[in-house]
Order: sequence, then structure tokens, then C-alpha cells
Amino acid sequence: MNGNDQIDQLDDAVAAAAFRRLVRHLQNRHDAQNIDLMGLAGFCRNCLADWIRDAGFEGDKAAAREVIHGMPFGEWKDAYQTEATPEQIARMEESLKKNGGGH
Repeated sequence: MNGNDQIDQLDDAVAAAAFRRLVRHLQNRHDAQNIDLMGLAGFCRNCLADWIRDAGFEGDKAAAREVIHGMPFGEWKDAYQTEATPEQIARMEESLKKNGGGH
């Protein structure tokens, strides 16, 4: 990361509050499908779960996803995830190419 990046200058408490607000927002917006988030922005709830693990969260992948989804991922998937269309998958694949090697 660029050390002059303004995001790095944010107070950790401010950054943490914004992150929590984002996660809570996504927990309330079940209509925003992960596949659509991936297609538009190149990340989704599952990426956020991976990112908290990368940042030092000590739980496994399932525990991290439960934190982000607000429930076990299997329950969230059964209740809210719809079948991805070929168009959504293609949009996601194109979006991921813009991520520069990762998400």
C-alpha cells in the first residue's frame, strides 16, 4: 500500500466503525447477492471474511463468514442466495480481472 494513502491515515477506531457499518449494511441487504457484488465491485461478503482472516482474525473460514454474514454461511446461503445466471458469472469474471491479481 502507498504510505501516503489517506485511508492509511484514518484513525483505527474510525476505520473500524466504518467497516462495522459496511458489514451491518450488507447483513441487512440480503437482496444484494454476492455474485452481483462480485460483478460490480470485485468483492463480496466472502471476500470480507477472507480479509478479516488476513488481518489477524483467529477463527477459521467458517467462523469468519459467520461474523460477516451474521449467521453460519450455510444458513445464509440457504435463506438468501439465488442461483447465479451465466450473465452474472460472466460479469463477475470480467470484474475480477480488474482486481489486479487478487480480491
